[in-house]
Amino acid sequence: MTIRSVVYTSEGTTVHTDLQTARDTPGTTWVRASGASPAELDRVAETFAIHPLSVEDVRNGVRPKTEEFDDHTFVLLKTADLRRGETTFDEEIRTENVGLFVGDDWLVTLSTHDVPAVERVWNMVENEEGRLLRQGADFAVYRIVDAIVDGYFDVLDDIEDQIEAVEEGVTTAADIDTLETINNVRRELLSFRKLLWPTREAAASLARGDPDQIRESSEKYFRDVYDHLVQLVDLTETYRDLASGARDIYLNSLSLSTNEVMKRLTVVATIVLPLTFVVGVYGMNFEGSRYNMPELGWTFGYPAVMLGMLGVTLVLIAYFRESGYV
Repeated sequence: MTIRSVVYTSEGTTVHTDLQTARDTPGTTWVRASGASPAELDRVAETFAIHPLSVEDVRNGVRPKTEEFDDHTFVLLKTADLRRGETTFDEEIRTENVGLFVGDDWLVTLSTHDVPAVERVWNMVENEEGRLLRQGADFAVYRIVDAIVDGYFDVLDDIEDQIEAVEEGVTTAADIDTLETINNVRRELLSFRKLLWPTREAAASLARGDPDQIRESSEKYFRDVYDHLVQLVDLTETYRDLASGARDIYLNSLSLSTNEVMKRLTVVATIVLPLTFVVGVYGMNFEGSRYNMPELGWTFGYPAVMLGMLGVTLVLIAYFRESGYV
């Protein structure tokens, strides 16, 4: 079923198939629409006098917000979970729009798919959880919002595991896979930050009790949700700093590795340079000229040159070792 409706009071729950009957029945009416067709959504909007633009906001997925109307309050939130993409290092935060329309004695939830947070609270109502039945529609809104925000902590836990793996990787091997992971984590944190800030603003409006539909007794629950969102924002900023620090460590490790290679090449070039000079000199044929090189006619000239080159090599190696280059 794409549209379900239930009316609950402290004495129990009743299920209705007709929206108008559910709307007129005494108690708290909750209509849940997930994956409904445009015609069905229009019928729900007409029954509860919901503005069509608000329904479009749920479909199109604008930023989270709290919007007040004459007889109800519209709260748009987004669920979040971390899903792997096409490649090993391609993970991204996927979101699902959830629209909450709360009146004095009714609640309408709209979503394009079934949302676990909404499903959980709906099951509590069906199972006639006493505390939930004794409260009004605003308390059900709190339970849904709180469940959505709890899911944000799960996302951050997954990102934290990635950061720990990255921090271990940058100290052991500075390869391209580590850099890909670092960049992916930074993208995830940026997307998550863009989600958290407007969500915190939406929760702040509920925590202050700005909408008339939020009772004073329920404000403390929304303040608790707001505190959780503040904590999430702080953790996100901390993890962004850790990811940036890991990238700096990676770049420094790469630079140190390059410097070590250049140092070794410099040592080799320095050793080969005098040997190349000697070979170049004795590679020239001066036999018969007035600048005759006497070593060319010496029986032990070739061994002497080779021993001399070996001696130069050993002296340079000893010097570089003494200087700490090798």
